[in-house]
Amino acid sequence: MKASKIAYKPVGMALGAASGMLAGAVFKQAWKILGHDEDAPDATDEDRAWQEVLLAAAVQGAIFAVVKAAVDRAGASTVSRLTGTWPG
Repeated sequence: MKASKIAYKPVGMALGAASGMLAGAVFKQAWKILGHDEDAPDATDEDRAWQEVLLAAAVQGAIFAVVKAAVDRAGASTVSRLTGTWPG
């Protein structure tokens, strides 16, 4: 394993935690904009329809994937610019 990949591990973990928090905030705002209740439904919420639960899961998954990819890519690009070596 390359030294740059090992050195990037803690940075990647911190970025992962930050991206999770950011994605959660973005999803909460997106759910409000879509015109739904303040809180997205849980899969076990008996008062919510299947359609709403599955829509919430799909939107949340898409937002989390895009935010994670963007943050990971930005972190790797920054490390590459600073060190001259791609960490992946």
